[in-house]
Amino acid sequence: MFSRKARACAKTSKGRSDVAIVVKLDDMLHDRRMTLTELADQIGMALANVSILKTGKARAIRFSTLEAICEALACQPGDILKFEPEEPRRKRSPGR
Repeated sequence: MFSRKARACAKTSKGRSDVAIVVKLDDMLHDRRMTLTELADQIGMALANVSILKTGKARAIRFSTLEAICEALACQPGDILKFEPEEPRRKRSPGR
C-alpha cells in the first residue's frame, strides 16, 4: 500500500513535533503587537509556512529564516526558541 518512508512521514506530519525545542513566536508577536500576516509579509514567507512554525509543527528552520524573523521582531533567536526537555537528564558519574 504505502512505502515505509511514506508511512513514517505521515506519522510525523500530524501534530506537534517530538523535539524538545519550543517555538515562542506567538509570545513575541503579541509583545510586538504584530500579526502573523504582517510578519509573513515582512519576511517574504507564505503565511501557511509561518503558521506551521508558530504552532510548533515545523521540523526544521533555516538560519536565513531565523535571521529574517529576528530582524523583523528585533529579537534574538533565544527569544523565540526554547529548549524544554521532557525529562531532566541525569548527570553521569565520573569515570563512565
